[in-house]
Amino acid sequence: MAIRVLLVDDQPLLRTGFRMILEAEADLVVVGEAGDGQQALDQVRALQPDVVLMDIRMPRMDGVEATRQITGPDRSGPAKVLVLTTFDLDEYVVEALRAGASGFLLKDAPAAELVQAIRVVAAGEAMLAPSITRRLLDKYAGRLPSGEDVVPQPLHTLTEREVEVLKLVARGLSNAEIAAELFVSETTVKTHVGHVLTKLGLRDRVQAAVYAYESGLVRPGAG
Repeated sequence: MAIRVLLVDDQPLLRTGFRMILEAEADLVVVGEAGDGQQALDQVRALQPDVVLMDIRMPRMDGVEATRQITGPDRSGPAKVLVLTTFDLDEYVVEALRAGASGFLLKDAPAAELVQAIRVVAAGEAMLAPSITRRLLDKYAGRLPSGEDVVPQPLHTLTEREVEVLKLVARGLSNAEIAAELFVSETTVKTHVGHVLTKLGLRDRVQAAVYAYESGLVRPGAG
């Protein structure tokens, strides 16, 4: 079954470009467009998309608040949000992730990367572009804990392998990439990720990555 995508951006030309890219793929279908966050909410309720491709800065309601309402406890459908950003909007990316976005991607990302990101998010995984992840770490270095801070108690509930997996999730690696890094199966990685989310009380991989940064488990400059 095709992945249903809603395009949300206040620039019609960009929406047209995204539509052309996505409709060239047999497994993707653009079910609608919106020019601001309020329109996005209305379209999500009416069209029930699988993935919302969400701009951040828009009139009436920005992408952060729209994401919060689309993915919040009162959500009316299964839609996942993939945020589109530029390097100068890093602080908004963090807010969008906290609001419930399943990942983020640069607006000038290659077409193949955009398509793959939508498939990844639709499958229930997170899309954490490593280049943006590193930039976020650098930008928020002053706000993140130092290596001398006490490790949060919940981290002590993780096994050594689960901590390894959490670090790799925070670096933006996919399940397949983590499996290759640790020489285990992809199924095993999914199991470890599930255990990490359950033990830490987190919603998804994105929240896990943010938790890893904020707890000091992953620090700027770390490989």
